[in-house]
Amino acid sequence: MRRTRAEEREKEAKKRKLLDEIGESCLPYLTPKDAGFHELWETKYSKLLLKNSEKIPRDIHKEVQTAFSTLRKHVCFFQDLVRIKGKDFVTPVSRILIGNPGCTYKYLNTRLFTVPWPTEGYDINYSNPEISLACKAFLRLNDYLQRESLLSLRDLAETPGMQNSPLGDGNQDYAPNITEMEAVLQDQNPSPVPKSDSTVLEERTSYNLTLLNYMDPQEMPSLKPEPYFGMGRMAVSWHHDENLMERSTVAVYSYSVEEDDGGALEEKYAAGRDPDVWHVGLKVAWDIETPGLAVPLHQGDCYFMLDDLNTTHQHCVLAGRQSRFSSTHRVAECSAGTLPYILDKCKAALENLSTDLNLKGPSLKSLEIGDITRVEKTHNEVEFEWLRQFWFQGKRYRRCTDWWDKPMADLEELWRQMELVTSLLLCELRGGEEEQMEEQRNEKISCLLPLLIQRQGLRQEWLLRKQSRWIELFRLSSFFKKRRKEKREPKYSH
Repeated sequence: MRRTRAEEREKEAKKRKLLDEIGESCLPYLTPKDAGFHELWETKYSKLLLKNSEKIPRDIHKEVQTAFSTLRKHVCFFQDLVRIKGKDFVTPVSRILIGNPGCTYKYLNTRLFTVPWPTEGYDINYSNPEISLACKAFLRLNDYLQRESLLSLRDLAETPGMQNSPLGDGNQDYAPNITEMEAVLQDQNPSPVPKSDSTVLEERTSYNLTLLNYMDPQEMPSLKPEPYFGMGRMAVSWHHDENLMERSTVAVYSYSVEEDDGGALEEKYAAGRDPDVWHVGLKVAWDIETPGLAVPLHQGDCYFMLDDLNTTHQHCVLAGRQSRFSSTHRVAECSAGTLPYILDKCKAALENLSTDLNLKGPSLKSLEIGDITRVEKTHNEVEFEWLRQFWFQGKRYRRCTDWWDKPMADLEELWRQMELVTSLLLCELRGGEEEQMEEQRNEKISCLLPLLIQRQGLRQEWLLRKQSRWIELFRLSSFFKKRRKEKREPKYSH
């Protein structure tokens, strides 16, 4: 869900307080090389589960890793221009959203639209057969991760005394013990899910989309250092994942394109986390007493953030040396983020528009304040949450599929009809009928005016965002041209 300004201010205040308390020092954090790492994981981060690559079926690895390469070959990963505190920033990570047809996912004021994975009952035309196979591979991975997540939650909630986690696989050196994890789960959850209520657990693991990420640290002009623990360069800053079903699990498949020998790297870096290896970092939200955790991610590892971990803790992604893909499967909160939702809302709003052929032209059925408000709020929503969000990102989706072309054309037509409704409404209020009391007209104008002012302000904001996008694209293009030139030209030492 989109955070309010008050929530943003509260978050900033907490961040400033945390940095003030830390001062010039760094908070402690542990890696698998540190004594106490396993105990810290079991007691403070028990809802983080790791499944190492050896425990995942080989055919899934093969299909998914081929799919990553296919999408990159067809230039399907894009950096997003996100908006933070009124300013636009290009993400260091390139992304693509794949999932249920008609679903969207919004983060940092940017809405992404799913490239549909193969779904029964939907006619999906992919731009290339290889892209079709790639989407099918991520649907299969989604099914596999859903089963694993559901099994894990059922074990946590229903099987007291179980000795080995199905995700830790018993022989995992630093996977938490399931019995200890269950005890913590009961302590941290004052209202545990009833053991017989499998439906709730299924809902919290019914992933409806995956956000795919790609980043090559060698191609980025700058990556921020981790500010609290001194963990090194971050690919993704500390955050809670947004716009998710409450207490739903997030499952992540990680794939580093190349990897050096782990043992040699650990000898090279005796203290702290190995900067050559990708890690997921975790910390208790706004807590300076509990040490952080840095968990290395090797090729094909999966990790799961169960239950309310995404709410009580924050996580970041710490960059390694090699390029990396990830597939992050989520239960997106889609009550206001699906195509059927916005189409239904537009059609309901336009019930106030009469196009009776017996009349001289279109007219409004009602001038009641409730009808005016409903139409104009929907007008703003379809323009700024859907149409401008979609076209602001250019024609990126057509690299994969033309599935969104018709729905967007339909939404544009509905938007034009709402523009007509606004025009008719202004004419009615401007002219007015003799029997319409001045007080009633002023009341309707007072209801309409803030929505029109909001619309004008948002149109100006989107114009500025468009300019920011071209500036950032030019900056990045210049950087990459410079990098390519540096690679071509020999370097001489004197």
